[in-house]
Amino acid sequence: MNFARDVVDAAPPERPALVELRRDGGRREWTMGAVADGAARLAGTLVRCGVGRGDVVMTIVGNRPEWVLTMVACFRIGAVVLPCTEQLRAKDLRLRLDHARPRLIVCDERNAAELAAARPDCAVLTIPDPSLFSGPPVDAVELSPADPCLITFTSGTAGEPKGVLHGQRYLAGQALQAERWLDARPGDLVWCTAASGWSKSARNVFIAPWLRGAAALLHDGRFDPHERLELLARERANVLCMAPTEYRVIAKRATLSALPALRGLVAAGEALNPEVLRVWEEATGVTIRDGYGQTETGQLTGAPLGEPPRPGSMGRPLPGVDLRIDDGELVADPATVPTFFLGYLGDADVGATAARSPLVPPRSVALDVPDRRSAGAPWRTGDRVRQDDDGWLYFEGRTDDVIISAGYRIGPFEVESALVAHPAVAEAAVVAAPDEERGAIVRAVIVLRDEATASEALARELQEHVKRETAPYKYPRRVDFADELPKTSSGKIRRALLRERG
Repeated sequence: MNFARDVVDAAPPERPALVELRRDGGRREWTMGAVADGAARLAGTLVRCGVGRGDVVMTIVGNRPEWVLTMVACFRIGAVVLPCTEQLRAKDLRLRLDHARPRLIVCDERNAAELAAARPDCAVLTIPDPSLFSGPPVDAVELSPADPCLITFTSGTAGEPKGVLHGQRYLAGQALQAERWLDARPGDLVWCTAASGWSKSARNVFIAPWLRGAAALLHDGRFDPHERLELLARERANVLCMAPTEYRVIAKRATLSALPALRGLVAAGEALNPEVLRVWEEATGVTIRDGYGQTETGQLTGAPLGEPPRPGSMGRPLPGVDLRIDDGELVADPATVPTFFLGYLGDADVGATAARSPLVPPRSVALDVPDRRSAGAPWRTGDRVRQDDDGWLYFEGRTDDVIISAGYRIGPFEVESALVAHPAVAEAAVVAAPDEERGAIVRAVIVLRDEATASEALARELQEHVKRETAPYKYPRRVDFADELPKTSSGKIRRALLRERG
C-alpha cells in the first residue's frame, strides 16, 4: 500500500484537489495531477537530502499547499511525518526534536526564527523555495499497514506530551469515518478548519476528503467569525468540520444565514450546547453532528447519518468499532479500530520506538516490531462516558485532569511548569473552569513567594510569561491567588477540589 500512489497518483489528474486561500487574499485551485507532480518532485528533493524510509520529517507550515505536498511526499517514500502547529514555541519544538529526532525539517519562513531558537541539529528546508519542487520525481515505495507513517503529540496530562506513532493503515483507515461521519462525497468541497499539526487536521483536512473523491479547502488565516461565513458562502463549501468553540463563537458574534451549498456540519472535541445547535440548524437548515476520537485512536464515534443528532451526545460507535463502558470509562477493542496507533515514541514495550531506543538505528523509526493492536489488550480511553438506552454516548469528563478548551486538549503539567518557572511563583495548580464560548478555560491557582504581592498586574505578567514559555493557547485566562493549595496526605494537589471551589 502507498497513499501517494493509490489515492493521489491514481486519481484522474484533472480532478479538483485543493482550493488555496492565502493570507494576502490570493486564491488558487489545485488539481490532483498538480498535487501528484509537486509531491513526487518534493519527494525527490527529500531523498537527495538523505531522507529515507523510516526517517522522520518535521513540518512547521501553516494551512498551505506546501504542507499538504510535504505530507504526501513523505507518504510516497515511506518517511514518517511529524506535522507541528505554528503556535508551538521554541521549548515545545525542542521537546519534539529531542523525542522524534527528525532527519530533516520543512519550515515556513515565517516560523524560521522560532525554529532557530529551538536549535535544531538537522537540515532545514524553507518554504517558499521553488527549487524544492523543481527536481526529478521519484517512484512510490511499497509499504505495509504497520509501517510507520505519522507522529502526532498528545497534550500531556501527567507529564510531558507523548509522541503518538501511527502506521500506514491510519491513512486508509480514514475511509470509515470519511463515509459514515464526515460524509464527504465525490465532487464535494470539504473544509476542515483545524490548523496543520493537530490530530484532526492530519486526517480530515485532505486525507479523508480525497479518499471520498472530494476536494479540500485550505485557508491560511486566523479565525474570524464573520470572514468564516463569508468564505463558506463564496466558496460554496459542502461539508464543514470545525471545533465546537468556532461554532459557538460564530453563533454568538456573527449573523448566520442560509448557506445553500452546505450539506454537512460536524464537530468533535467537546459537546455542543443545545442553543448553539438550534441557532445553526434554524439558520442553515443543517444540524451539527458530533463525534469523538483521540490522538491515539482516530475517530471512534459519530452521530449516525440519517438520524437526528441528540444534543450533548457524541453519537454511536462507528460501524465495526467495538466500544464498551467499564466502571464509567470508555474502553475500545484495538483490533476493531482501523486507525489505532502503533505505540508511543520511546516506548519499547509496545514496539513503536523513537530513535533513542536501542532497538532502532539513530534518526529512524522501527519498521518491523509488534504494535499495540496486535497485542490485543483493551484500550482504556481515560474518558468517562455514559450510554443511553439507544446506544448514544455522552461524554462526562476526563478520568485525569486534561483541560479541553476550544477543542484544544491542554495538560496541566506544562502550564504549571511554566508558571513555577516565574520568580514570583512558589506553587501552581491548573484546572478547567467553565466558559460559555470555549467550553472551558485554563484556570491557574497560584501560591506566591513571600516577597511577591498579588495584583492584577502580576496576573497579566504571569499570563504573558506562560505565552512565552509554551504555546499561547495554553495560557491561563483566569488567574487566582491562594495562600495554599489543597493536597492529599501524600502531597498531591487535589485538583478536583479546586474545580469544585472554582
